[in-house]
Amino acid sequence: MLDISQVKLGAIVKLNNDPYSVIQAAQKQVGRGGSIKVLKLKNLLTGAVLEKTIKGNDKMEEADLARGKAQYLYIEGNEVYFMDNETFEQFSIDKESVGDISGFLKEGTDVSVMIFEGKPVSVQLPVKVELTVKDAPPGVKGDTAGTATKTITLETGYEVNAPLFIKQGDVVRINTENGTYVERVN
Repeated sequence: MLDISQVKLGAIVKLNNDPYSVIQAAQKQVGRGGSIKVLKLKNLLTGAVLEKTIKGNDKMEEADLARGKAQYLYIEGNEVYFMDNETFEQFSIDKESVGDISGFLKEGTDVSVMIFEGKPVSVQLPVKVELTVKDAPPGVKGDTAGTATKTITLETGYEVNAPLFIKQGDVVRINTENGTYVERVN
């Protein structure tokens, strides 16, 4: 059981027999009373978001999640398909549960999978991935008073701002947490 101080951003809790990820947590002091924490929780099975307030002595159950490794295969319709690295079994997770990371997934990318009661519920990418530049317009000379950037398109279709010297065919490193260009890979 987790007390109010242990329930923070990124924690995985169990509520009504479903796993929830804490996506926002704000602690407040209420007059003479104890403190309360207002939580925004995302259901890892359905993707639904709800708000919950817990008081100073309330406790929440920690979700029992297993972690595994899998390899991204492909997207078909509303499903994203992966292969378990140990059993080689294929499984799918709906696109909504995977979220915005599909712009960073290329065939063969290894991901970390969270498994709740034998069912994969969520995936996490490595912090940085390397992708090939599919399209990069030429840089505009003379527009370099500040940090000059241009919008490039990566092999997955994801668009990101990068320096003017990046050209088509380059391999670039992208931060998956905030979707930004990090560096060109030699």
